[in-house]
Amino acid sequence: MQDQENQDVSNQPDADAAAQATQAAPSAEPSLEEQLSATEAKLAEMHDAFMRAKADGENIRRRAQEDVSKAHKFAIESFAEAMVPVRDSLEMALKVEAPTVDSIKEGVEMTLKQLTTAFEKNRLVEVMPQAGDKLDPNKHQAVAVVPSEQEAGTVVTVLQKGYMIADRLLRPAIVTAAAPK
Repeated sequence: MQDQENQDVSNQPDADAAAQATQAAPSAEPSLEEQLSATEAKLAEMHDAFMRAKADGENIRRRAQEDVSKAHKFAIESFAEAMVPVRDSLEMALKVEAPTVDSIKEGVEMTLKQLTTAFEKNRLVEVMPQAGDKLDPNKHQAVAVVPSEQEAGTVVTVLQKGYMIADRLLRPAIVTAAAPK
C-alpha cells in the first residue's frame, strides 16, 4: 500500500505538469474560437477583394462597350471631314450665275481632285482591271462572258470600277470576261 501511495505521490508531479502543460498549450495553439474569428476575418478580406475584382471587371467591360460604341458612331468621321470640302465645291459651282462650259469643266475637275484626295486619305482604292487581266472573283464580278481573241477567263471590258477600303472589297469591278474558245 505504501508503494501505491508512493506511486500516487510520484504521479502527482506528473499530473501537475500535465495540467500546467494543457494550460500552457492554449497559448501556443489558438483556441477554436480564435481560429474561427481569424478565418472569418480572412473570409471577409477575401470577399472584399473578390467584390473589388468583380467591380473592376464590370468597369472594364462597360468601358470597352463604350469604346466600341464610340468607334461605330464616329468611324466615318475622318471620311466625313474629307467629304465636306467636296460638297462645298459642288455648292459653289451651283451658285455661279453665268457658268461657261470651260468653268464648269474646270470646277468638276477640281472637285474630282478633292474627291480623289478624300478617297486616298481614307484608303478607299479603285479596282480598275485592264483588258487582258486575269479575272479575279475576289475583286471582279463578270456579268457576261463574250467571245474574244483573249485567253479565256480574262477581263475584256470594264463596265464599272470597283472599290476597296484597305484590304476589304467594298464593291467589285463589273466586267465582261472572255469566253473559252
